[in-house]
Amino acid sequence: MGVNYRRLGKNGVQVSNLCLGSMNFGWHTSVEDSFAIMDRALELGINFFDTADVYGWEKYRGYTEEIIGRWFAQGGGRRDNVILATKVYNPANRDAADREPNRSGRNLSALKIHRHLEASLRRLQTDVIDLYQVHHVDRDCPWSEAWEAFDSLKSRGKVIYVGSSNFAGWHIATANQEAMKRDMHGLVSEQSVYNLNNRMVELEVIPACAGYGMGLIPYAPVDGGMLAGAVDKERHGRRGGEWVTNRLERDRAKIAAYEELCRRIGHPPAQVAVAWLLHQPAVTAPIVGPRTLGQLDDAVAATDIELDAETLAALDKIFPGPGGAAPEAYAW
Repeated sequence: MGVNYRRLGKNGVQVSNLCLGSMNFGWHTSVEDSFAIMDRALELGINFFDTADVYGWEKYRGYTEEIIGRWFAQGGGRRDNVILATKVYNPANRDAADREPNRSGRNLSALKIHRHLEASLRRLQTDVIDLYQVHHVDRDCPWSEAWEAFDSLKSRGKVIYVGSSNFAGWHIATANQEAMKRDMHGLVSEQSVYNLNNRMVELEVIPACAGYGMGLIPYAPVDGGMLAGAVDKERHGRRGGEWVTNRLERDRAKIAAYEELCRRIGHPPAQVAVAWLLHQPAVTAPIVGPRTLGQLDDAVAATDIELDAETLAALDKIFPGPGGAAPEAYAW
């Protein structure tokens, strides 16, 4: 298998089957190490990079975009070789004390979309965002307003594709139907939490993506560390944070069964979790967010893991999910 390229849903653009997430850049990962990870990602064939205007909040919002922009500025074809995705919705004002509602609020007003796009372009030191993603649904702002803003940005060559993140199935349908009314291309992708231990999107989000020809970009492939050997690490005295500890109390039996299965097939749990996603037909590219070069290499190794039918069935037994697509998952 290895790193290869897939269309983003039904769309012509081809992206690597792993997406490099940048949330750790400038937080757990230094600027120098972030540069090294991005260089290594390109070397390994990863051409799909994901960020957000709010990332870097530990220092200030937008800091991660600035790091990526500084990396692009080194030249060497870096920007041309990357399909760049960022997001809009959350507050992205640099000063956390700034309470002006159009900067500090969470919404998809046309004003916010235009202003935040221009700010992202400056930070990223680029002229265009390849995939501009709505970070969360805005239940109060009409889609007619949001699509008018996206249409303007696309017509001026500042945005190529529009995607969504954290949408329910009916949000995807509503957004795309509103785009169709305007003869617009609509959403090309959905970025959602999806992993062996959280398969709720199989009910309605994945069917909606399939129906509208959208790519699925799962984040949290190892469920915040739960699928990365949490039981074994605890056994060796490496306890996770409170969140992991609390989750282990609830899910210990199935996580232990999962880790035993991974031992039997001879692959690390984190790699099996990513490999499972790569075996799901709806998935375009799981997002991996390495803190180190070693973690990036480990994630890429997952692309070479072939899971046979027996192993996939065993994983379904441990993590059965919601039972498939709605309504058959709970009705007839």
